[in-house]
Order: sequence, then C-alpha cells, then structure tokens
Amino acid sequence: MDAYDETTDKLKTSPETMEHHKKYSSKEGKGKRLWKKVKYQLVEYHALPAYLRDNEFILGHYRADWPIKQTLLSVFSIHNETLNVWTHLIGFFLFLSLTIYTATKVPKVADIHPLQHLPDVLKKADLHKLQAELLACLPSLPHFPDLQKFREELKTALPSMDMFSSLSGWHVVELLYNCLPERFSHGNQTDDCVLRNVKEEVANMIAPLVMRPITRWPFFAFLGGAMFCLLASSTCHLLSCHSERLSYIMLRLDYAGIAALISTSFYPPVYYSFMCYPFFCNLYMGFITLLGIATILVSLLPMFQSPEYRTFRASLFLGMGLCGIAPILHKLILFWGSPEALHTTGYEILMGILYGLGALVYAARIPERWMPGKFDIAGHSHQLFHILVVAGAYTHYQAGLVYLKWRDLQGC
Repeated sequence: MDAYDETTDKLKTSPETMEHHKKYSSKEGKGKRLWKKVKYQLVEYHALPAYLRDNEFILGHYRADWPIKQTLLSVFSIHNETLNVWTHLIGFFLFLSLTIYTATKVPKVADIHPLQHLPDVLKKADLHKLQAELLACLPSLPHFPDLQKFREELKTALPSMDMFSSLSGWHVVELLYNCLPERFSHGNQTDDCVLRNVKEEVANMIAPLVMRPITRWPFFAFLGGAMFCLLASSTCHLLSCHSERLSYIMLRLDYAGIAALISTSFYPPVYYSFMCYPFFCNLYMGFITLLGIATILVSLLPMFQSPEYRTFRASLFLGMGLCGIAPILHKLILFWGSPEALHTTGYEILMGILYGLGALVYAARIPERWMPGKFDIAGHSHQLFHILVVAGAYTHYQAGLVYLKWRDLQGC
C-alpha cells in the first residue's frame, strides 16, 4: 500500500505529468474563454429570438439571452443599444440635477422685477400687515432726524397708498434699504447707508413682505415624471436582452414611464394657469391623469409591444400630448394680455414640436429604413427619439420656471 502510494505520488509530481496537466489546463482554459466569447458575442437580426425582433432595418450588433451580469456590464460596451441607454441615462442625471437645483435654489426676487409692478402688488397685499412689519424693522438711526415724523406718516399713509406719492422716492428707498435683513444686504454698513444696486435691494426687501410663494408640487411632479421616464427607458434598453420574461416587464415599465412623463407634463401649465379657476383646474388635471392610467393599462396587453403595433403605440402617446391643446387655448383666452401666458405658450409649442417629431421619427423608423445596416450603432430612429424627448422635457422645464415666477408675483 505504501509502495503504491509512493509510486502514485511520483507519477503525479513527475515533470512529464506536470507538463501534461499544464497543456491540458491551458487548452481547457482557452476553450472556456473561446466558448464564453462565442456565447456572448453580438448577433445579427436573423439570429434573434422572436421577442427581440422589433426593427428589421437594424441588421446587427444585437445582444441576445445574455446572463444578467454580462447584461449589466454591457452598459460600458458597444452594441446597438449603447446610445439608447446613455441618451436617457444622461437625461436622467440632468433632470436629477435640475430637481436638486430647483429645490435648493433661493430665487432672487429682483430677477422678476417686482418694482415695475409694485403699486399693483401692494394693492393686492395685506397692507395693514405690511405696515406692521415695516414699522417693526425701522432702525433707530441718529442720522435720520426726521425718522419719528416719517414713522407717523407711514402709519397713516401706507394703507391708503398716499405715502408713495407724497414722500420723496429716495426717502422711501433709504428707509427700505436700512430695513433690509442681513441676508439681503451687502454687509453690516447701516451707518454708512451706501446705496448699492438700489433697485435690486428694494425689490428683495419688498418681495418677502408682499409675496407668498405658491405651491411647487405640480412642478416637482413633472420633474419626477421626467426622471422616472428616462430611468425606466435606460433600464429597459439595457436589460431587455436578458430573457423574454424580463423583456416583457421592462417594456411595460418603459411604456408606463412615457405615459407618466406626458401626464405630469400637463400638471404645471394646467395648475398654474387655472389655479384661480378650481373647476377647470380639476377638470383638466383629472382628465389627463385618467388618460395616463388608461394608457398604462392598455400597454399591459401582450400585443401592445409587437412590431405591427409600433404606429399604434406612437399614435397613442402622440394623442395624449395633443390633449394639451385645449387647456393651452383656454389659457390664452383668459390671459391674452399677459406676456407670461404668451411666453409659456411659446415654450409649450416648441415642446410639442419636439415630442411630435420624435414620435414621427420613431414610427417611421427614419433614417435606418433608407439605408438598412448603416445606422446600427449610431443615428437610428430610437436614438433620435430619445434626444428629442430630453430636449422637449427641458423646454417644458423652462416653461415651468416662467409659471412659477408669474404666479409667485401675481397670485390669483
């Protein structure tokens, strides 16, 4: 037994045996790597399983039935979905940054030039409350000998608005400048009373007293809908090649994201246009919300994702967007003389053009139908659709900022 073991050990450790094992291991390793390379290589359209066949004009560079690890890592490799993933992933981070910026930014009230609307704003304000706040912040400065007299004039003149016509404009400016809270002043230099950027300083003083910022939730609902749509789209394009079941789930998530973006895009214009008309506000917002839910339910049907329903999908989402024409026209009728109404309408028309053009390109499969195989990696219709969607959503963000400034200043 001992002799047998000793002979076996010698055979195992002999140079010839070790060399044989090395050669075998090397061949086996090369074989595994070659098989792995073949298994996870990109394939052409005709080799795809049925659930991945969507656009016959994109001929190659497909991933099919890849394990989840390789599928996730493919975000950093080149294939015909790479730009589909990254165009919306970058868009997601763009809107995440815009959301953080919007939530944390302290807007400069002077940017909306409240001084030019000061008489109208003060007429709408609670003047007795404004009077009390101004009197409370009046400084007791020795270089204002007539301060006490001015305080008495303020008590009687402010509610009737006579103060701004009977008193010296610079007198009022100096008074308001010295009432500025520290956060609005250039420094603790009240003794010097050096008036720098008087218009901006007075605007920033008046606005916190007479303006009450309106609710922001419709604007953040839109930003949330945009981020959900962009992230869902990127995830869908990255993971759908893993399996038929995961592809089905991801496509439903993608359709839900599109419906959410379209629906929540209505919230800022409808809410801020009709916030003083609750009936129309609730009517329009309720309708588009129900339409979005119905679209998501329809997208759950298995036939909804088939290639022959491509035009129907694009038409359905385009129809949702066209529903915005009614509230926009209604807004123009109500606020025809308001420059903000015209400004926001211009943004909304541009947004509609970008979304509509994206839907048209997606449905027509332009330009790859003209030169099949030439746009497999870059430039095909779905990538152009993604870029136009991000551009349209950003245009709508700019319109939302105009709405916020408009309603913050004027209220109802």
